[in-house]
Amino acid sequence: MSERTLYDKIWDSHLVARLESGQDQIFIGLHLIHEVTTPQAFASLKEHGAQVAFPDRTIATADHITPTLTQLRPFKDDQAETMMAALERNVDEFGVRFLNWSTGMQGIVHVIGPELGISQPGMTIACGDSHTSTHGAVGSLGFGIGTTEVGFVLETQTIVLNRLKVHRIEVNGELRPGVYAKDVILRIIHDLGIKGGIGHAYEYGGEVIENMPMEGRMTVCNMSIEGGARIGYINPDETTYSYLEGREFSPKEEDFGRAVEYWKSIASGPDAAYDRETEIDGATIEPMVTWGINPGHSIGISETLPDPDSFEGEDKKTAELGYRHMALKPGSSIAGTKIDVAFLGSCTNSRVSDLREGARVLRGNKVNPNVKMLVVPGSQRIKAQAEEEGLHEIFMEAGAEWREAGCSMCLGMNEDKLVGSQRSISTSNRNFIGRQGSPRGRTHLGSPAMVAASAVEGCLADPSGMVGK
Repeated sequence: MSERTLYDKIWDSHLVARLESGQDQIFIGLHLIHEVTTPQAFASLKEHGAQVAFPDRTIATADHITPTLTQLRPFKDDQAETMMAALERNVDEFGVRFLNWSTGMQGIVHVIGPELGISQPGMTIACGDSHTSTHGAVGSLGFGIGTTEVGFVLETQTIVLNRLKVHRIEVNGELRPGVYAKDVILRIIHDLGIKGGIGHAYEYGGEVIENMPMEGRMTVCNMSIEGGARIGYINPDETTYSYLEGREFSPKEEDFGRAVEYWKSIASGPDAAYDRETEIDGATIEPMVTWGINPGHSIGISETLPDPDSFEGEDKKTAELGYRHMALKPGSSIAGTKIDVAFLGSCTNSRVSDLREGARVLRGNKVNPNVKMLVVPGSQRIKAQAEEEGLHEIFMEAGAEWREAGCSMCLGMNEDKLVGSQRSISTSNRNFIGRQGSPRGRTHLGSPAMVAASAVEGCLADPSGMVGK
């Protein structure tokens, strides 16, 4: 088993009890909640007269079912309005802080956590959402949990988990122009598979990771779950400390200095031992795009589609299903595949740096008349900053729709959905069948630059020649 890694240090410092089942009961330092996975959890508390154990360690926001075209109440969708009204009642009744629209801090839960300094190194963080691994970018352990577990954390501030092994993934060298954090994580999942991380936490490191800004690190950690890992994290360093300093919920003044000293102490040291180690040459990564129905179905934009016979067992069956659903042929080029929708947003790629990259490509260009493009910032703060920089004007002049903050087309829980068999290029994290709202819809995953380039070209396109504009 691993030893002296950040994972081991945080796990051991939050251990409440070792259970007869062989599992560990872990204290959760921060519980993030939203409107979709909480109604049943709060109802359970009310049924047996329980309270939220630590309201000051629980923070709520609204994101999944939140409309992005207009957020006037009541929402047009009755179910969305019902969920939102339930969240409002519950946070008021149980004394939980709610970062709603009036605070100016509303946004996607995995965006606002780091953005506001709520997520900090050394924490255990739980949320009823698969992509809680995003918070590992600041050097924490982020667990995605189910609705039943949400109720358990609300009531006890603990969770029962199996201890994981630790897989160190190093990406070294230097990335070529047009290659971003999204391409890095898609390449990792391509190489290790969607089941490669089962039973593991992924620790990311190496020159490429260390040179990434915080927002790129969040993209990488966000998609750890797509590779089968329960957790993905990056050791805190000067980039982390600079990012967190001065944010609303970060420690202040002398407390910040003391916090940094602690954060340094929990990082994996040179004596850390891992259960598995992998190294990838960053120079070999090109702009990546998915072709099938899971994030492991990815190739470089210059490559041709793989032969299903190159897969085995269930993977072969999944690949064949992927080709049928996506209406693609093995051996053909992925570049040039016509698209109908381009989506720039989600907890994976909706931060200011993502919007800037999309705007770089779109500046002076027009969205293809056959393409609908949505640009959805991840939070109210990001929307305001983007507008201050004039990014929204670039998007709108190009013909893209500029929306309010929310999860939007990442998942089919709000009004932003694919229709029929529309094909999209998306900066989100999942290309599962039906993920974007239509059971016949087809989703390709790519970076913000690729989404923007594809929107201009009207087909899947290599952004490398456009990012210098």
